[in-house]
Order: sequence, then structure tokens, then C-alpha cells
Amino acid sequence: MHHIEIYVGNLAQSQRFYSWLLPQLGFVLYQAWTRGFSYRKDSFYIVFVQTDDSKLQYGFNRIHVGINHLAFTASDAQQVDEIWEQLRARHVPLLYDDRFPFAGGPNHYAVFAEDPDRIKIEVVAAHSAKMQD
Repeated sequence: MHHIEIYVGNLAQSQRFYSWLLPQLGFVLYQAWTRGFSYRKDSFYIVFVQTDDSKLQYGFNRIHVGINHLAFTASDAQQVDEIWEQLRARHVPLLYDDRFPFAGGPNHYAVFAEDPDRIKIEVVAAHSAKMQD
């Protein structure tokens, strides 16, 4: 994949969230301008652009037609645990927290949360010794 572009409801909030999360996952700031920013990892980048005011009333709903969630790879289960702790400390809405870290199944070590626009974010361990028995 080359890139993904996401329109956001509040650029400053999204920038705070993703500028904290993405560098932990190996992304580096790639571009920044008045109405957007992007992060790059290898040959892939993700772009965030401020939605025009006239379109904000519609918001985002992940169960409507369109994208459901973004899944990022963590290096291992320990990094997933660290991100889970940081998400909790930042009061980021967690999803399926009662089933953490196996909400995706017994061999899928991940944390699920919502970004400022309620887009589901998943961070999943690439390799894990902490699989459920």
C-alpha cells in the first residue's frame, strides 16, 4: 500500500493523538501544513486532513459504509501492553477492554481504542510469547 488519507474533525486533537502513537510504532513525521500532516514508515504513509466545516455535522461511524478500523503492528506483546497502559493513562476510550489482550481471539494479542474521531485503532503484536492457553 502506498498511502491512506483520512479526514479528521479536529486537526489539533488528531495531531496530538497520532503524534504520540505513530512514532512508537516506527513512523516518522513526513509532512505538515496548515490543514494536515502525515507520518511515514518505509514506503507507506498516512495522511490526516482537516475536514471542511460544512462537512463536520456528518461525523464518522465505523459501522456505516467505509473504513471500519486501522490496525498497526507492534513489535511484540510487551509493546502492546505498554501502549495499553499509555492509552489508559491518557484516558483514550478503550474498546473490548474486558477482553484485553485477546479480544481478537486466543492467538491475536492486541489493544483496541478509539481515536479523537472514534475511528477504531488496533495495535497488534507481530510476535507474541503471551498467547492465551
